[in-house]
Amino acid sequence: MSEIEQVSIQIVSAVGTARSCYIEAIREARKGDFERAEQLVQEGKEAFSLGHESHFNLITQAADGNQIGFDLILMHAEDQMMSAEMFGILADEFIETYKMIVK
Repeated sequence: MSEIEQVSIQIVSAVGTARSCYIEAIREARKGDFERAEQLVQEGKEAFSLGHESHFNLITQAADGNQIGFDLILMHAEDQMMSAEMFGILADEFIETYKMIVK
């Protein structure tokens, strides 16, 4: 397995965990458990950060002139990263909306 494939799998794993946390946070907020929802969002942000760090390292290598070849797994990793980022934004918004409904 190439280095790019290894890093790509690290990214997919980390941001997949983040996305799952964000989705679960929305579900917990819908049930009114805002404390748990906030915990899950924080866990998601920590997991996302790991994936983002791995991705940033690849970008830094490319910026330094190193060839980073195209790889389908890397493309999938970037897609998953964007999806997780959007779920993080939506989780924050849904939690705030559910809080307003409960008031």
